[in-house]
Amino acid sequence: MELILWRHAEAEMGEPDEGRALTPKGHKQATRMGEWLDRHLTSGCRILVSPATRTLQTAEALGRKFKIVDELAPDSTAERVIAASNWPDSREPVLIVGHQPTLGQVASLLLTGVKQDWTIRKGNVWWIVRREREGEMEHYLRGVLAPDLVTK
Repeated sequence: MELILWRHAEAEMGEPDEGRALTPKGHKQATRMGEWLDRHLTSGCRILVSPATRTLQTAEALGRKFKIVDELAPDSTAERVIAASNWPDSREPVLIVGHQPTLGQVASLLLTGVKQDWTIRKGNVWWIVRREREGEMEHYLRGVLAPDLVTK
């Protein structure tokens, strides 16, 4: 299984939190990363998105159909996000578009077995893979990518 964590791009400050929209810089970040992801994700990749405005706008930059999942909202937990992704049983890759600190906690939990407050920066993607190696299941970090490193 592959689990791709995509933190929403830069958003405006303000309240209510769920209604915050992307800034102009955030739209550029989302577009760059969305174009890169579209080239690298399989056609069968499931895309699950938090109901917050900034995550919806980030996901829209990918240009693919996605499902809004309440369990990915800003106040969620790493355990709820992992359960929503159907980890580790999904046969197709799953892209999660969500928030900090939850996405960082998901990454740390899957990669170390301990939930910690790791930082995933705005607009960044963390690609985690689960595979069998020598009869044992292992998780590894396939890659981390920031929008400012993406070229067309």
